[in-house]
Amino acid sequence: MRITTARRIAQAFFFLLFAWLCLVAAVGTGWFQWRGWPIRWFLELDPLVAVGTVLTTHSLYPGLAWALGTIVVTILLGRVFCGWICPFGTIHQAAGWIGRHGRRPKLVIDSNQYHPLQRLKYGILAAFLVAAAVPPKLTGLAHLHTGLLDPIPLVQRSFNLVVLPVAGLGSGGGFSGGRFYAESVVIGTVFLGFVLLNFAVPRLFCRFVCPLGALLAILGRAAPFGIKTRKHACTECGACNLNCEGACNPKGPIQVSECLLCMNCFEDCPTSHPIGYGPRPSLAGEITSPGLSRRGFVASVVAGLAVVPLSRLSGSDANNWQAGLVRPPGAVAEDEFLARCIKCGECMRVCPTNVLQPAGFSTGMEVLWTPVLNNRIGTSGCQMDCVACGYACPTGAIRRLTLDEKLGRGESRGAGPIRLGLAAVDRGRCLPWAMGRPCIVCEETCPVSPKAITVEEAQGLSPDGVAVRLQRPVVDPSRCIGCGVCEHECPMNGIRAIRVSADNESRDPAHSILLHHENKS
Repeated sequence: MRITTARRIAQAFFFLLFAWLCLVAAVGTGWFQWRGWPIRWFLELDPLVAVGTVLTTHSLYPGLAWALGTIVVTILLGRVFCGWICPFGTIHQAAGWIGRHGRRPKLVIDSNQYHPLQRLKYGILAAFLVAAAVPPKLTGLAHLHTGLLDPIPLVQRSFNLVVLPVAGLGSGGGFSGGRFYAESVVIGTVFLGFVLLNFAVPRLFCRFVCPLGALLAILGRAAPFGIKTRKHACTECGACNLNCEGACNPKGPIQVSECLLCMNCFEDCPTSHPIGYGPRPSLAGEITSPGLSRRGFVASVVAGLAVVPLSRLSGSDANNWQAGLVRPPGAVAEDEFLARCIKCGECMRVCPTNVLQPAGFSTGMEVLWTPVLNNRIGTSGCQMDCVACGYACPTGAIRRLTLDEKLGRGESRGAGPIRLGLAAVDRGRCLPWAMGRPCIVCEETCPVSPKAITVEEAQGLSPDGVAVRLQRPVVDPSRCIGCGVCEHECPMNGIRAIRVSADNESRDPAHSILLHHENKS
């Protein structure tokens, strides 16, 4: 078997595995649903997720130890992950192959020449790592995580929130579809844009943008094995550049950090094996430096230092915190949450009611695409008996809760149930309060026992002037857990007459509206 055939088989296997793990990230017992499948595995293999999380939290979440395997393989063999495993890289390679099909060989070879702008990805990596490493105590601000451009969270987010819903492969209902995500147009445009750019330049994202590729390039630059050219046997025809995925100039001097180990140069060389894989160095010469100049590195550091305060210009400090950001059950305190969340969309994918949604641009760059509850979308609010999001999170941004802990039962009874926020009745829009019309939907659907929503008896007038008995809903803050079921079921179109905010959430005592909490019986 030719080595390029082995590489294609490996790429197909890992891509299908990735797609399957995205598909089965659905709560249920069917064969196509989450039944112990390692749905976080590709995220846990990503060294940039591990490094970024270590920089922001000064700890390594246990599952991310898988990334050490990727690091060791890269140090020994080079960028095997990029060329053989990465599902986003496989998509780019397939799109690039389609894009260059039928083009004249000289044009293809020219598009595969090394370009100095390939150094840009090292600047992007440096900027993200500096932004992640800035101590919040120095700035009073939270970290900005690498998940925005890290290819594994990016492709995971795109498949979870765009590709599978568009294909009709909804979670929770098997293959029935019906999933909606507020930011899907933007997320899909970013994903599709990067894919379509391959028709102009093969693997453009990998060569010029990918921060994970830059990290692996640095780790693998001193690998003892790599592509090597026997200078005396090379005719310098340039055929080895015809399908070179990394634009690494395999005929020499080879750009070691850019080689993706696609092995296409083996097949394309017309002479008798002048190119091989073995102990380095290459006889045709090597360039091991990533090529980022001192000026470029300084600019990247400055950009990383600047992007954190710029991301907080919305003023979301202690006195102007965003009460509209209702986080899922088990979410840690906001600063640590933003330090851990890589915006992968796993929690949103597994949510059985589709209530978890990606935050939009209006919430600020650091909050962008992190999970928030939108109780108007989906089939209901946050279900009382569901803790799936915590078990899907790969970085610990959402803690793994037991049902007893979430509901405040058993050993967790003293701490009370987990509160996501607080529902409040808008008396200017509520039918019985503002319009004198009977409606107790929110009280009827409140799942808390005893109910957090009760009714006050009152007299009112119907539209034709007839006296009617009204039951007006009132929320008890000591019982409300902010699940959002009432908001979802409220019959008022547009802005609901009862809405949940993050006030009174358990994860931050500073947001409490009560002097103390009591569980009323």
